[in-house]
Amino acid sequence: MHSVICILLALLLSLSTAAVAEEPEFVDYAAQLQLNMASETQKTEVTVKTFIDGDTTHFNVPVSVSETGVLKARYLAVNTPEVTGKIEEYGKKAAAFTRERLTNAVSILIESDTAAWEIDSTGERYLTWVWYKPEEGSEYRNLNLELLQNGLCIASATANNRYGSVCSKALSQARTLKLNVYSGQKDPDFYYGDAVELTLKELRTNLEAYNGIKVAFNGVITMNDANSVYVESLDEETGLYYGMSVYYGYGLSGEGMRILSVGNEVRIVGTLQFYEAGGTWQVSGLSYRMMRPKDPGNIQKLSEGHSPSWVLTTPERFTSQVSILVDDTAKAFDYAALAMATSVEMKALTVKEVHTTTNEDSSSFGALTLICEGNGCTVHVRTLPFKDENGSLFTADRYAGHTVDVKGIVDYFDGHYQIKVFFPDHILLND
Repeated sequence: MHSVICILLALLLSLSTAAVAEEPEFVDYAAQLQLNMASETQKTEVTVKTFIDGDTTHFNVPVSVSETGVLKARYLAVNTPEVTGKIEEYGKKAAAFTRERLTNAVSILIESDTAAWEIDSTGERYLTWVWYKPEEGSEYRNLNLELLQNGLCIASATANNRYGSVCSKALSQARTLKLNVYSGQKDPDFYYGDAVELTLKELRTNLEAYNGIKVAFNGVITMNDANSVYVESLDEETGLYYGMSVYYGYGLSGEGMRILSVGNEVRIVGTLQFYEAGGTWQVSGLSYRMMRPKDPGNIQKLSEGHSPSWVLTTPERFTSQVSILVDDTAKAFDYAALAMATSVEMKALTVKEVHTTTNEDSSSFGALTLICEGNGCTVHVRTLPFKDENGSLFTADRYAGHTVDVKGIVDYFDGHYQIKVFFPDHILLND
């Protein structure tokens, strides 16, 4: 009996050893691939201007490469999960990976795939290989290849390029070792609730698509107004702030209301709907379960101590149209429509007319609408009912004919985009 047991144990040990031996080892393909400075490809040393996500970065480049001094780089051979539109699993991890590698690099170099710089399908981004030196005296490492071998992206014409062979090996390894997006495991940085995780840019530029849908996004609370807060967030790729009015109603108290304090960066979870009475979009249906603070359906405080952006905006800009990429297609928007619910500042507006809300039954009784002109453009400014130190309402003659600087939230009222001003000292007389 003893000999039989020994034989079985030896067999099990043999099988275990064989299994361990068959476990593939991680190969650092990025260390094997060498940068050939003598090849026919275009190469230039760069610095980072703006991080966008895992596979897109804006670099400062010589004007000989781009007359603007900025090159919007889309990494070749990789497609990392999204963090700039709909938020996808492992998108935050991929973006953090790219940021960490390039932030700590002592040198960054970008390379074309052929003898010339090539533009991607959007017409705005250049297809590039990104190389970096981790430290002085080290060799350049290929960041595209690192993303592949660490399983932080899916294939994107991975084999159809100058480094296609090693890229394919790196991708195959990530699948075999079940790394990150191929792991079958939940992403610890992703919310697995019933809301669509997205950015404020994605929401603001695709309003109809999300009508009636539960959504979740991050932003800074800039103002509290009549059971609503305004939330805004900067989109690094377009350089624009996007915002949303969030109606909290009467369903929150205690910690829930503290989360919605002005200056907090928050995660908002609620349903998008069109507010017919105001002619604008808003998110409502917020909830906070005190006993389950990490519930993905909860609003959550992420950080504090933030301030409104107060983007300095010219009248021309406010009344113009802008073109931005939506799902990689250029689309025109009214600038003010994109800036809805964000904080702006405008200077040197001449007040041509003033209209006063005279309905004594309205909560807006005494509010003023200033019809202003700046550089030939008409801009509407609307105030709350302001009172002086004696308790008397501000009247039209306080502003009529004057030149003013204003700070407020972009809003829509009576068929016009406007700047809504919440405090008397946010309208400064210049004369």
